[in-house]
Amino acid sequence: MLSSSALAQSANSAPRPHRRAFFALAGGGLLVALAGCGTMRTTGEGGGASSAASGLVAKIRSGAGLSAMTPDSQLEQAALQQARNMAGAGRMEHTTGWGKDFASRVSDNGIEGAAAENIAQGRMDLTRLFDMWMNSPPHRRNMLDPRFTRFGLAYVADAKRPDWRYWALVLGK
Repeated sequence: MLSSSALAQSANSAPRPHRRAFFALAGGGLLVALAGCGTMRTTGEGGGASSAASGLVAKIRSGAGLSAMTPDSQLEQAALQQARNMAGAGRMEHTTGWGKDFASRVSDNGIEGAAAENIAQGRMDLTRLFDMWMNSPPHRRNMLDPRFTRFGLAYVADAKRPDWRYWALVLGK
């Protein structure tokens, strides 16, 4: 264990060339391993699903006397990020393997104001997906929240079961 003065001295001195090479190789190897993990686990990605769902979302909202929400690329990117996280982990949950919860992911993506997230997994088309969410009180509440004016929807297919999708819907102001 180093004393505090030794830590300060070590931090201020320039790393030796062989240490730089070691850390560069280790970092590069870690990136390759992480990239390999993600590409082996996931296949199809459904960025652009927001546009495909906009009519369905408008119909759901107008049926409740609410204005339609607009597809939003920033929210869609956050949804795609979450769908990738779930597909990579092979499970559906709001937190990521890195311990990030929804609030920190929203902040990291520059989303301000009120926001909510619905997630799902399984073999389903858009109609079935939104029917499922509308029949679940917490998911329905998110979709019919009058504060939300924008949404982003995305999915990622599981590489082992290409017909199995991990869906994420991010709603915002």
